[in-house]
Amino acid sequence: MEQVSFPPLSRVAVCGGTHGNEMSGVYVVREMQRQKVEKVGSASVTTVISNPRAVEVCRRYTDTDLNRCFTDDILSSPVTDASPYEVGRAQELNLQLGPKGSAEAVDLLCDLHNTTSNMGLCIISYSFSDWVCLHIYKHIQKKITSIPVRLILLDIPLSEAYSQESLGKHGIGSVFEGGKLEVFTFMSVVDYPRHPETNQIMAGIHPQLQDRDFCLLQKGDPIFLSFLGETVHYEGEEPLYPFFVNERAYYEKNIAFRLARKKMITIPCLQVNKD
Repeated sequence: MEQVSFPPLSRVAVCGGTHGNEMSGVYVVREMQRQKVEKVGSASVTTVISNPRAVEVCRRYTDTDLNRCFTDDILSSPVTDASPYEVGRAQELNLQLGPKGSAEAVDLLCDLHNTTSNMGLCIISYSFSDWVCLHIYKHIQKKITSIPVRLILLDIPLSEAYSQESLGKHGIGSVFEGGKLEVFTFMSVVDYPRHPETNQIMAGIHPQLQDRDFCLLQKGDPIFLSFLGETVHYEGEEPLYPFFVNERAYYEKNIAFRLARKKMITIPCLQVNKD
């Protein structure tokens, strides 16, 4: 089986509060800071409350979604007094944890989030060839059996990656066996039925779809129930897997749920490059 090597892991960042009303990551970071966790093995650990203003008021964001502010274009844009707070904060984090795409960036950035949809435990990666992230997923999946553990692959260029974890590069210690993994690759989004003039939502998630993230959606399956009692059915020709179903924070983004294709991929063995 193919084997790849990475330099030893030296810098890890654990971030919470990228969305100020998602408190699990905030509590993890605060507890790590209380315990003064600054090193794990040979790796230094940085803990960050990503959006302190939003955390203080327990809101997703104050001006704009911080977790959409890490593209190359936004990170290189001028910041003025009129700029959204989160744009300036994204550039501060890029200096602290990046710069994005550089040799100086942290090796591994763990950005912790919550969701109101029924997705279990998920890891999101931007590349089919991010072997470190895929091996972390494989390890967690083996260790945690009480709830589903899934990986979502967005597969977009790093320059267009908009969320905070894209600031880091990756490295890992020890040797990990390769093998086959089941992953979900992002395909498209589905919006709620909306009024053509007012853009108001005209239907909710159908009870047969609610809380059924990652269950196969076939053509003809019910997906929405209008406020007048009419059922809207899935019309896609390809059966796909819905996720982020009825995520509250996505109402403003015109997303009722996302759709993914399930596939099997093979990952190589991974070891530390000792040169």
